[in-house]
Amino acid sequence: MHNPNSAVERIKNHLAYKLGQAMIEYNKNGGGYLALFKKLYNIKKQHKKEKQIYQETIKVFPTLKYPELKQCPDYNEALKCYFHLSYMLGEALIKSYQSWYRGGGFKLYSYIKKANKEFKLFQDIFKEFDQINSNTIEGIANNKQLFLKEFPKIKNLLNIHKDYQPIIDNIFHNFDYVIKKINLIEEWLLSNDFNEKYKKENHPYPSLLDPKKLNDEKEEINYKSIPAELAWEMNLPLPDNYEFVFLLIHGAGTSAMTYYLKLCNVNTNRHYGDPIYQYIDSYKILLSDSYNIIILAGRDYGMKKEIFKFYSLLQKEVPAICVVRDPISTLKPIINHFGIFDPKQIKNDIKIFENFDELFNVKVSYWHVDQKGNIDLERCLKDFSQEYDNYNILNDRIQIKNLTNIFYISMDDIKTENAFFTLKKMSKIFNFQEPQDLYAILNFTNSGNDYSDYYFFPKKFYLTKDQNRIFFYLEKENDKNDNFVNCIKYFTDIKMFYDKKISVYLKNTDFLKLKDNLIEWDKICQYFKFFFIKLEDFYINERKKLKTERDILSFMKQNRDIAFAFKNKFDKDYVHIKQHRPDIVASWKYYQEFEKMCEELDNESEIKQIENNSN
Repeated sequence: MHNPNSAVERIKNHLAYKLGQAMIEYNKNGGGYLALFKKLYNIKKQHKKEKQIYQETIKVFPTLKYPELKQCPDYNEALKCYFHLSYMLGEALIKSYQSWYRGGGFKLYSYIKKANKEFKLFQDIFKEFDQINSNTIEGIANNKQLFLKEFPKIKNLLNIHKDYQPIIDNIFHNFDYVIKKINLIEEWLLSNDFNEKYKKENHPYPSLLDPKKLNDEKEEINYKSIPAELAWEMNLPLPDNYEFVFLLIHGAGTSAMTYYLKLCNVNTNRHYGDPIYQYIDSYKILLSDSYNIIILAGRDYGMKKEIFKFYSLLQKEVPAICVVRDPISTLKPIINHFGIFDPKQIKNDIKIFENFDELFNVKVSYWHVDQKGNIDLERCLKDFSQEYDNYNILNDRIQIKNLTNIFYISMDDIKTENAFFTLKKMSKIFNFQEPQDLYAILNFTNSGNDYSDYYFFPKKFYLTKDQNRIFFYLEKENDKNDNFVNCIKYFTDIKMFYDKKISVYLKNTDFLKLKDNLIEWDKICQYFKFFFIKLEDFYINERKKLKTERDILSFMKQNRDIAFAFKNKFDKDYVHIKQHRPDIVASWKYYQEFEKMCEELDNESEIKQIENNSN
């Protein structure tokens, strides 16, 4: 074999192919049977020798191992070699040899006759169905005999649904599964339910299996027995074990709302990732017996076909909720979004009383930055103004066929002072558990945009005393056990750090030991007080870099094209809420200014056009 990267050449180097090729050449050229058997024996002997040499070689030189057939560029073409007469005759000869002592030799003629017949049958099948692709050929190659046995049923289904291309595509795409489960699939595809729900509507993503049976755990084949990845390939609708859909808008209280729902024992999928990931993650959580909902992320990741498919596989009729916020304000966290965190900037194990200025010599990373590393408002707004970057696609999700109603919730209603009552109201509407932990809700803080946190928490300070190290653990939202005491009240009274739930933990025994020495303890307290003052200054200066709604509006006023690109997006995405909740839209201060600004820009453009025409 000259080219191990050629799948065609490698399959033709299989023993079956070489034996079959020798038999065909014998049939063409003639010769005695003894010469043929001798040639076949030598081919088998040489093949075994080559295989042994290869195995010994890759033990010494693993890098010489051949790539998998699927990785070869001509893999799809190579699959057809399994259906060459040479390969099929060789398989017949090997089958006869393997059962030689059980009379296989006497069956050789019938095996060869059968191989010739099947060869012609496969050629006719490949000619008749031009939709056959590599998946189909692979499925047939792995199940030749089962395929031939079930082919009449498969052919019947293909003929009946020849005018419904989506199910034809689905059959061929999952041909291996179709061959193995043809009876179940045949029953479903010939049913009235399939005809009414899919074929009559010309549904673009028809399910290969009956969703009713899949939702029944008593059935042999149900959702729990099918991997989520395969379910996606077969267009299976998501299990119907969900109560409502959450239409997420990025920058509109996502972290808060998901946190509050979990406090009410509502089980959710992850709210990020491309549509295939969202489907797979949703599929897995819906197999639980919890109170489940599906979060639909507000971005299509440029995968418009896949997002449309995902939405088409939501077939249970359920209501939806959507937390909405002033559209200009939703741009703010996107523009100020954190970039790639650099752990090299982090210093830990800090010795107390040494200069800590270098701790604050860090460069907080942001996603959209200019050459100096500062937040690049222009670049971000230009990127997100483009038509291809559908960052919130709210209107697309509202169009999902099986949403019975949409409940809009203003972001003001999930602020900490209002969230408890909002959740109580929602729990009655959607029949989930009422919130119990008022304290957890009132003390929820979302520091998602305080990216400095990553650089300062957690940290470990130490003091050497009596040749032993005493550690001070600077942490965020972490409760140590009873062996530790939180010393934050001794070190700072700055409100910011209490809001962030910052703690400085010290072992009880170390705390008592240090407190006994008032002079030393006072030095420690002064050290940390100065540290927290410096840390507050760092936060204040870092937050000054963040862009505000005023910055956004000011930029748009100077960049008419970008302003109107966003207006087109907003007009499309918020048409539904304008019709059904104009009161919420009226409360959006910055959006109202934006609309007025666009109107003024439009009038200015018309005046300029008139003046140009006059000149």
